[in-house]
Amino acid sequence: MPELPDLQVFSRNLTKLFKGKKLEKVIVKVTQKLNVPENKLQETLEGQTLTKVIRVGKELQFEFDNNHVLATHLMLHGQLQLFDKTNDHKFTIVELLFEGDKGLALTDFQKAATPTLDPEKLDTPDALDFDEKYLHDKLSTTRTPVKTVLMDQKVLRGIGNAYADEILYDAKLSPFSPSNKIPSDKVKQLAQSIKHVLDDAEKQILKNNPDIISGEFRDFMQVHHSKKKQTPAGETIHQDVISSRKTYYTDSQELFS
Repeated sequence: MPELPDLQVFSRNLTKLFKGKKLEKVIVKVTQKLNVPENKLQETLEGQTLTKVIRVGKELQFEFDNNHVLATHLMLHGQLQLFDKTNDHKFTIVELLFEGDKGLALTDFQKAATPTLDPEKLDTPDALDFDEKYLHDKLSTTRTPVKTVLMDQKVLRGIGNAYADEILYDAKLSPFSPSNKIPSDKVKQLAQSIKHVLDDAEKQILKNNPDIISGEFRDFMQVHHSKKKQTPAGETIHQDVISSRKTYYTDSQELFS
C-alpha cells in the first residue's frame, strides 16, 4: 500500500501532468465505491479545471476550480494509470478524461480503491504536521504497542506498516513497547524520526523514480524488506507479527515495558 512519501511524490507529479486542464469526462465503472450517484459526480466535476492534486493522509485529493474535490484512496492494490484518448486498463474503478485526450484511471483488481466526492475534513493531524506534546499525550493514554499507535489513522495520518518499521528502527525503539511506558526523551526522538524518515523517503523516491504516479519504491529501506537479512549496519533483521501485520525490527531497538 502506498504511504505518505509515495503519495507526496504522486501528488506532485499528477499536479505537473494535469494542473490547469479541464476535466471533460468522468466515467465510473464501479459505482458501489462512490459516495454519490455517478450523475452527481459528473455534474459537479465535468467542465471544471484542475487546480492541484494534494495528499491528505493516505488519500490523493484532486482540487477543482469550483471548490469541489475528488479524493482517491488506493487501499492495498489500487493503481493510477495514464491513458491517451481511450482507457484500456483492466479493473478500472473510475476514469478521468482531461482536455487534450489525456486521461487517468483508478484501477484495483480487488475493487477496493475508493473515489469520494468532497470528503469530510478531519481534525487528526498529519504525520508531517504535529508537535511532540501531541504525540506524548496520545502515547501516554494507552498500552497498545507503539507500532500499532503509529499506524492508527485516528492518531496520525499517513503512516502505514512499512514506514512504521522504518521510523521505529531510526528511533531505536522496539515496536512491541507499550506506548505508555515510553519515556519522554524517547518520545522526543520518535517525533524527530517520524519527520526525518518520511522526508528522506520522499527524496529517495524522487531521486530514483522522479515521474512515478503509482506503485512503491522501497529498495532504500533499512529494515522493512522481506529479502534483506541484515541492515546496512550489519544488524540481524527479525520478523514477527503485530496487529496482524508483518513487522521487521532489530535487537538494537530498545524495549520499554
